[in-house]
Amino acid sequence: MSRPGISTFADARRRQGWHSQSDVADAYEHHSTLLGDPATITVRQVRRWESADPGWPKRRTRRVLEAMFGLPLTALGFVPPTVGKNFPDREEDPMRRRAFLGGFVLGAAPLLNPTGQSRLTAALANARRYSDHALVNHLRSALDEAARSDGRTGPRQTLPTALDLLGVIDELARDTRSAVRRDLLMVGARAAEFTAFLHRDAGAPPPVTLYFHDRAIEWASITGDGPMHAYVLLRKAQATDRGDAARMLGLAHAAAQGPWTLPPRARAEALQQEARALALTGAPTGSIARTLGQAHDALATAAPAEPATCTGPLCAGYSQDRLMAQSAICHREAGQPHKAVTLLRQHLTRGAFAPRDRAFFTAHLAGALAAAGQPDDAATTGLSALHLAAVPGFGQALGELRRTVAELRPHARRPAVRELRQALTALPN
Repeated sequence: MSRPGISTFADARRRQGWHSQSDVADAYEHHSTLLGDPATITVRQVRRWESADPGWPKRRTRRVLEAMFGLPLTALGFVPPTVGKNFPDREEDPMRRRAFLGGFVLGAAPLLNPTGQSRLTAALANARRYSDHALVNHLRSALDEAARSDGRTGPRQTLPTALDLLGVIDELARDTRSAVRRDLLMVGARAAEFTAFLHRDAGAPPPVTLYFHDRAIEWASITGDGPMHAYVLLRKAQATDRGDAARMLGLAHAAAQGPWTLPPRARAEALQQEARALALTGAPTGSIARTLGQAHDALATAAPAEPATCTGPLCAGYSQDRLMAQSAICHREAGQPHKAVTLLRQHLTRGAFAPRDRAFFTAHLAGALAAAGQPDDAATTGLSALHLAAVPGFGQALGELRRTVAELRPHARRPAVRELRQALTALPN
């Protein structure tokens, strides 16, 4: 509830840390660019949103505002118009929804082959075919292709498609019979978690990532998908800031130990995350080692690894090399940088990692080298990680590199350190 005399919108933007209306305008420009639809607004427009009669924004604006705040517009003080009155909202009009959905899905159409695109368009054109299981399969395939595209081009390029797919699933689920609605929402939970991941990697504020994580948990709960519920808790733990280690520990522990059965590979990753959180809370090394041992035990019971997909078995591609690289991060957090360096060098050399993962673990290697008192090696390794992360914009790797540069501040005059700092500074925002 907003304080007396202050509009809901103004209160919400202050909670986001935007202390002036100009800050909101700058944030709007940043988020619209992030969503692939660059736009600007004036301070006058922000002032109107903070007035007693803010009006109902257009769809494009609603999309940006919801991404900025991680909240529905009604929670920001906006009141949706009544359909058919002076300001009809065509997107919510059932008579116009099919045309709207057709345009919505075409945003994702390049992800589909010509046959799939034709089939999806035809299904959306006919309300009776919303319940066709083939439509769910097309959405599932489009989501998997979006995940593959993210691995090639990075989160900012993939976010518009992910948001479109999520919107389509949300719209279809409103009109679909129960049997297929459950299938749609199961795909929707995967899409919402993937969208949260993309926002996090693209540098969106934490409340935005949390909004999509909560949507994923809602749909996983509705469909009775306990393992997916637990998996989203794991992803929330991974998205938690290092400064909030207690929350990270609670989420990871709940994912691994809650009233559900995670597949062995997903359970191994959850236990590893719990070990990292224990390290950040200053737990004894024996406790951290026991938890990592449980992660290795879980992985040892897993069926052979499969190629990872967004809609397939959870953590199907989680490997021994990835677990060891993540274990090295635990050792780094526990104040054992030399052990972290040894493990990361060993497993980055022999492991098969996707570009994003290789950039992320290489950035952690740079940080471990810095903590181990090897500033030149740290800077050189950091430049290697930057080479992998800069063009696709892998934000988690870039964040770790900024952390490393901060740790290298006492060595700022060394040529290699200066080169890394300058290269990071030169990146576009």
